[in-house]
Amino acid sequence: MIKTKANRRRSTTDDRENNQGSEGMDNPLHKAFLDEIADIYNAEQQLIKALPRMQKAAQSTELQDAIESHLRETEQQAQRIEEAVETLGETLQRKKCKAMEGLLAEAKEMMEDYEGDPALDAVLISAAQKIEHYEIATYGTICAWAESMNHNEALDLFRENLEEEKSADEKLSQIAESAANPRANES
Repeated sequence: MIKTKANRRRSTTDDRENNQGSEGMDNPLHKAFLDEIADIYNAEQQLIKALPRMQKAAQSTELQDAIESHLRETEQQAQRIEEAVETLGETLQRKKCKAMEGLLAEAKEMMEDYEGDPALDAVLISAAQKIEHYEIATYGTICAWAESMNHNEALDLFRENLEEEKSADEKLSQIAESAANPRANES
């Protein structure tokens, strides 16, 4: 069940109470949880900056539209992360996501290497799916940890992000299989 913002605010007190005791600040898993949240937040911020370049490089309108749609989702995901941290009564930590930095550097290199090539969209999809899989793995971990610590409000928000990432990955696979891969294979 996805809660509305009003319902989320009402249950914030309950979630903050659940953060005390064994699930509170002295819990090593809670510390790791906050660290992973900071990591994925920075990853989403990096992606927000990179997606317009990927969209511009894409050759097909279908892929351009999918990237644009995912940019809007990514902006919403960053907002959900902020809201989730707020429900925990915590402050969002600053951390550089080195994994996303590497994935985006690789994507940039691939875009340069295949610029103007019929395989460009297939290569862009490959890079985008590597990014999606990283995000799916991270959100999956964050969801499992939130559930184990009874951070139910944050869990609901992170599950929304996880489901959007899975959906984006599926859409990219569909575009690859129906258009990008066959077009690249024709040359």
